[in-house]
Amino acid sequence: MSHKVRLTRLTLTDFRNHTVSGFAADAGHVVFTGPNGAGKTNILEAISLLSPGRGLRRATYAEMGRRAAGGAWTVHARFDRAGEERAVGIQMAPGAPSREVRIDGETARPDDLTALLNVLWLTPAMDGLFTGGTSDRRRFLDRMAFALHPDHGRRASAYERAMRQRNKMFEDGVRDRGWFEAIEREMAEHGAVLNTHRAALVEALNAEQRVRAGGGADFPQSALAIVGEAGEAVTADFAERLANARERDRAAGRALAGPHRADLEVEHVEKAMPAGLASTGEQKALLIGLVLGHAALVARRTATPPLLLLDEVAAHLDPSRRAALYDTLDALGAQTFMTGTDVALFEALGPRAARFVVEAGAITPT
Repeated sequence: MSHKVRLTRLTLTDFRNHTVSGFAADAGHVVFTGPNGAGKTNILEAISLLSPGRGLRRATYAEMGRRAAGGAWTVHARFDRAGEERAVGIQMAPGAPSREVRIDGETARPDDLTALLNVLWLTPAMDGLFTGGTSDRRRFLDRMAFALHPDHGRRASAYERAMRQRNKMFEDGVRDRGWFEAIEREMAEHGAVLNTHRAALVEALNAEQRVRAGGGADFPQSALAIVGEAGEAVTADFAERLANARERDRAAGRALAGPHRADLEVEHVEKAMPAGLASTGEQKALLIGLVLGHAALVARRTATPPLLLLDEVAAHLDPSRRAALYDTLDALGAQTFMTGTDVALFEALGPRAARFVVEAGAITPT
């Protein structure tokens, strides 16, 4: 059974440049236009916090609050999920170590949000994904995996924590074999799950891309592969590799192999070339196609279309490709939130979109 999710109301208090603002909308597309610096992306960032993690900017929670409010802020959202109203509140108190999450008035963990909805996004900062650093692509890969495997984020955090402990033992000159074996077993356990999740995601995404290409997709097909020091998928094998590499890692002061060294390789299928060598426009189209394919995969696997946050997505697309993007989003069935400085970029949406103007942290319907 498919559960359609619609964000129907959002209220921001002391969040970024929004003192008190919000909007109500029940449309499949919600468009925010206004000048640069008006607070459009801040709205999308607030929505991205309705999922686990640090949001689309990866900022600290303390950075999100207005200084005049001492760093405190709240984001409150109401949803319609298959005809049932749900409420989510996110609050950051001054000096608190992390945000507080409430679902329907009850205290919850951030991971509990995945049972209610998935939030996916595409931002201008991701435009350099194919030519940027390995860590950015790995983070992109893990964010996609998290949408299909809710425990992926917890596993990644546990792996990183164990790896830091092992590195600290090297720094402190520890040589106790038992201590290292215990830490390496923990790294191997979580690392094996990370590798399994990533491999399953890449296989499913490649299949999704082939289906899209066969249906005459308007965005180019990509093929994904995990490369580099990805480690082993079997816990025992990975633990043995870590043990055998202990002295090499001690000399380096860090683990030189494992899931934290993996990279995501993307190919432009039609041109048989690495995505990083494609033109800027082609890279943008590849990235959009990849995000749309992932959204379709999430919708099918979870039976719930995600919320899609598309920041300045239309600015570098020609009119025909913009129209194709909007039609693809319609077919996907996901509620989409888009930003732009030019109202004309969204003319092809016609009456399908709810529209708002954002200026100086104020949101006004048009």
